[in-house]
Amino acid sequence: MTPFRRILYATDFSDASAAAFAKAIEMARSNDAELLIAHAYLPPSLWADGFVAPAVYQQVDAGMREEAEKKLEALEESARKAGARPRTLVLLGAPYEAIVQAAAENNADLVVLGTHGRTGAARFFLGSVASRVISSAHCPVLTIRGR
Repeated sequence: MTPFRRILYATDFSDASAAAFAKAIEMARSNDAELLIAHAYLPPSLWADGFVAPAVYQQVDAGMREEAEKKLEALEESARKAGARPRTLVLLGAPYEAIVQAAAENNADLVVLGTHGRTGAARFFLGSVASRVISSAHCPVLTIRGR
């Protein structure tokens, strides 16, 4: 089996992502692969019935990005201490689309992400980022069920 050279780990910073993070680090170390630690977020929406000044919109968006960057930096440091070679990515857009696009643009050999384990009606109404990534990604996708 060909070793992985670049692994993209996608996180929503939830508890469900923690087990996937540990697995991504383990796989990156055992394959001497670069570990891309990514988070995708949707920019704030403008409500149809209201007006938000552009400066306010930009401030909210900048705050969301800054918060994501801080959390990614902590994960990057943790991965580095564990012996991985991490790099962070802040992605903008619908999470499943942004993850699939980032995997392709960065030539990832594998995507690793956690799942919340929703089934039935909850999965139908909330959707599943993991299932959409699996069906759209150009490379294998490993999902790890959260604890």
